[in-house]
Amino acid sequence: MKKIRCLIVDDEPLAREGIKEYCDQISLLHVVAVCKNAIIANEYLQLNEIDLIFLDINMPLLTGLEWLKTLKNSPLVIITSAYSEHALESYNFEVIDYLVKPISFDRFLQAVNKAERLLTTTQVNNMIFLKTTNTLKKISVSDILFIESMQNYVKVTTDTETIISHITLKELYKQLPKEEFIQTHKSYVISKSKINEIIGNQIRIKEYQIPISVRLKKEVMQILLQ
Repeated sequence: MKKIRCLIVDDEPLAREGIKEYCDQISLLHVVAVCKNAIIANEYLQLNEIDLIFLDINMPLLTGLEWLKTLKNSPLVIITSAYSEHALESYNFEVIDYLVKPISFDRFLQAVNKAERLLTTTQVNNMIFLKTTNTLKKISVSDILFIESMQNYVKVTTDTETIISHITLKELYKQLPKEEFIQTHKSYVISKSKINEIIGNQIRIKEYQIPISVRLKKEVMQILLQ
């Protein structure tokens, strides 16, 4: 699995350093930013892709839970707080774990392992998990017809439904089996086995028309004709 991109948000310097040191001991984790409050973290999140947030609650100006209320599609969140009384409320925001300071390394690792399981896309039996607004949705790779980019989201069309997930097309494509999927356009990835016909610069899959870009057409045709 690729490294988990982590954001640490805590107003206490020692707490930030402690969590960073723990993260540095786990090769799977990559701390991309450390923020001293939720406002700075919010600005960073708007411009960067994050998989996991280690989030304190009691911070000035905007608490961790107040910030979570403003996020429509947040990354996975592990609360790191000196106070246990917010634990029940925090789970209303679907945080995956609640760590009470001082945090032992074994308890920290347990929470990270939980995050890894949730973030692992390719699973046995050719299944993937897609993060939607309120849940992680499990689908079969073999059911996917095509995937359409919507900036920082994707629209995954299957045989039975359409799913909006908070991941980029580039990131999702990396995690799909290359022998089964091909990118036909900067905004589209399709399942090769689902193609019905190709007419000009259009691929038909069931009732859908998916474009082939001029830049990718030669490569696409070479792969499909192999």
